[in-house]
Amino acid sequence: MAETNPEISKVAELVKGFRFAMMTTTDAGGKLVSRPMTVQEVEFDGDLWFIAAKDGNEISEIVANPGVNVSFSSNDTWVSVSGRAETVDDKARVKEYWNSFVEAWFPAGPDDPNVTLIKVTGDSAEYWDTPGGRIATVVSLVKSKLTGSSYDGGENEKVEL
Repeated sequence: MAETNPEISKVAELVKGFRFAMMTTTDAGGKLVSRPMTVQEVEFDGDLWFIAAKDGNEISEIVANPGVNVSFSSNDTWVSVSGRAETVDDKARVKEYWNSFVEAWFPAGPDDPNVTLIKVTGDSAEYWDTPGGRIATVVSLVKSKLTGSSYDGGENEKVEL
């Protein structure tokens, strides 16, 4: 992945602002399942990292079908990353990413044998960014209504990772 690609840099900048994401996997019956996950504070280079329980449903779903989507949302920014997930057993990396929030879920600490990592390798991303937040959105909506022009809700791009 080219670090100098401005579109990828924009996705990295937007993802950096989020602590939580929704990861969507596919269950054994073929239904989509979304769950909140804590994003580990790692510089986004197309990969996202999460700490999870080995016995969690998301792990068995990823093993059976590694295609996932990870979405981020705030009042003025939305990012969707599609890619492939895999489990990674790397105790050194778990310790590197460990923090007090994760410890609330795993009180036995980073050496807990049930702790593993999920690595999502992004294939593509789409983002919507509305600089100025709600006020800018309302102004754009009102302008659209008054002028009869289509709504300009900010920046929207699809990015190949």
